[in-house]
Amino acid sequence: MQSPLIRAVIFDMDGVLIDSEPVWQQAEFEVLTRFGLPVTFADMNQTTGLRIDELVNFWYQRFPDLNFDRQAMAQFIVQRVVDYIEQDGVAMAGVVTALTACRAAGLAVGLATSSSQLIMDAVLNKLAIRPLFDVTQSAEKLPFGKPHPEVYLQCAKQLGIHPNQCLAVEDSFNGLIAARAASMQTLVIPAPEHQAEARWAAAHHQAQSLTAMAQVLAHYQLSAKQ
Repeated sequence: MQSPLIRAVIFDMDGVLIDSEPVWQQAEFEVLTRFGLPVTFADMNQTTGLRIDELVNFWYQRFPDLNFDRQAMAQFIVQRVVDYIEQDGVAMAGVVTALTACRAAGLAVGLATSSSQLIMDAVLNKLAIRPLFDVTQSAEKLPFGKPHPEVYLQCAKQLGIHPNQCLAVEDSFNGLIAARAASMQTLVIPAPEHQAEARWAAAHHQAQSLTAMAQVLAHYQLSAKQ
């Protein structure tokens, strides 16, 4: 079956562009336990890819008797993540190479993240990659975050490209669900400890890092010529 024409690549941010998923989990665990929630660090895997308000609501629904301040919890987590990014944020392997490959192929480039504008700005500034994106879209003020497809659909709309001509790059299952629901092609780059999980079969492509971007793009370019 011939692959569709790809005119844009839309990147997730946390865990794709910057190695921030571990600090998200650490910040979440520290703040949740500070608020008295009886959780383990392993429990944090359940909220990977969720927007901060949805993350907090996830735990509120599981521990309604604690009746904690959800807004305060969200602010503590976000600030902890921003502090880490500004001080110690490191790009994932192949970020600049992948973005450059997209540009060289004449593709539009977007960013679609569940993270807040504050965190997105911290990442773009820390990695100095803002000029490489045509559009950046945070789900912060949208009605829904991932796994709802809205952030991807809005990013594609701003790019002026139909969703089925976009390749979404994700690391989380919630993000993959969002991209598939938006009718996009998908490249998933799971964390090393999760790469063998069967659920990634839902993606069109799987890779170990962004260094595979040129190879994935070549697949679509070759298919388009046939």
